Amino acid sequence: MKHRILFAILMSFTLSLVMSAWITFLNIGARADFIELWMHFWVLAWPAAGIISFIAGPFLHGLAHKLAAKI
Repeated sequence: MKHRILFAILMSFTLSLVMSAWITFLNIGARADFIELWMHFWVLAWPAAGIISFIAGPFLHGLAHKLAAKI
């Protein structure tokens, strides 16, 4: 369980940080307040990503294992 929680925290941190930067950049471009807006959106995205990662992670891990065995 410890591993599952740590994995969800690290995965959601990384993905939400990178994805929020990308989406913010696509929506507003390189503005002077980019970092401020990016951090605002990231703080909103990280909890959602964490919950999704914690809930969907085991299922997706199993699915990936099954798919990999078939190819």
